[in-house]
Amino acid sequence: MLKQFFILCSGADRDILENCSEGEQTKYVGIGATVFFTAVMAFLASAYALFTVFDSIYPALIFGFVWSLLIFNLDRFIVSTIKKRDRFMDEFLQATPRIILAVIIAIVISKPLEIKIFEKEINTVLLKEKNEMELANKKQVGNYFKSDLDKNKAEIAALKADILKKEKEVNDLYSVYITEAEGTTGTKKLGKGPVYKEKREKHDAALKELEVLKKTNEAKIAEKEKAGVQLQADLDKKVSQTQPIIEGFDGLMARINALNKLPWLPSFFIMLLFLAIETSPIIAKLLAPKGEFDFKQEEAETAMKATLEQNKYQRELLVKTSAEMHDKVYADIAEDKGLFDLQRKNAKELLELQSHKFVEKQKATL
Repeated sequence: MLKQFFILCSGADRDILENCSEGEQTKYVGIGATVFFTAVMAFLASAYALFTVFDSIYPALIFGFVWSLLIFNLDRFIVSTIKKRDRFMDEFLQATPRIILAVIIAIVISKPLEIKIFEKEINTVLLKEKNEMELANKKQVGNYFKSDLDKNKAEIAALKADILKKEKEVNDLYSVYITEAEGTTGTKKLGKGPVYKEKREKHDAALKELEVLKKTNEAKIAEKEKAGVQLQADLDKKVSQTQPIIEGFDGLMARINALNKLPWLPSFFIMLLFLAIETSPIIAKLLAPKGEFDFKQEEAETAMKATLEQNKYQRELLVKTSAEMHDKVYADIAEDKGLFDLQRKNAKELLELQSHKFVEKQKATL
């Protein structure tokens, strides 16, 4: 049962192969097994690749199964259409397009499995890239809000500076009227005279102005600080909104790019392995000598070709002979006097009818 299945996978003519030796059958069983297991590898590779795309097992299994059937059909077609020739170069030229197709298929099959084999290394590369992207994203978002935050901080600093300036002015006026009372500066008269009173009133007026300024600026500062907190909250919200996008940066294309950043030699040898598996049926047929199956297949093809050529020649000869016979028959009929008189009579009646009809049409126009 398994033997017949692998012979079916090889694409060989089972009717011809049944009459061949056991060794010839074993050769095509091996070719069919290679075709089958290549399709199995294609299923595993495509299912994993599509799982990374859809993130769901059922679509991945369905599309993976369809892809494996496509690869199986292509491989079976490639192997079954390679015919053994008398010269190796003729066989090689015949197989060249199929070998190119096999190389393409091998690369397509191997890439998802390489991603799975080097999954831990790829995750390390992706983690590094994600960290770099997070830092770059925070910097970019920070630059977007930087002008507003700097402006807000500058306005708060300016309001606080106005308060400090006014406090310094009040403190200076306080020192002036105190030293005037002590007689150490100003009029240098001890006691609270008119000058002291004037300086004290100036200080008290400045103190009231300071209180009003503090009340006004502190309200503005509180409002500015609230706006600054909101800007910082918006910045953090923007960063958190973009975080899931960065975390989701692990799709198929990202993993392929990460794989390309790893050392190329291990990946190259895995690709060579799949290339050897994919091209092994074709190489086997090219290197194998002409076997019993090939001779019998060639005999059947040449017999069919000879039969078709013979049938074509007989049909052409039949048409040619039939045409010559008809030419002779019609030549004999043309010499028959009775048929000639009948044809002459019918032609005369037809001409008379045409003449009468023409005269009637002419009269109708008058």
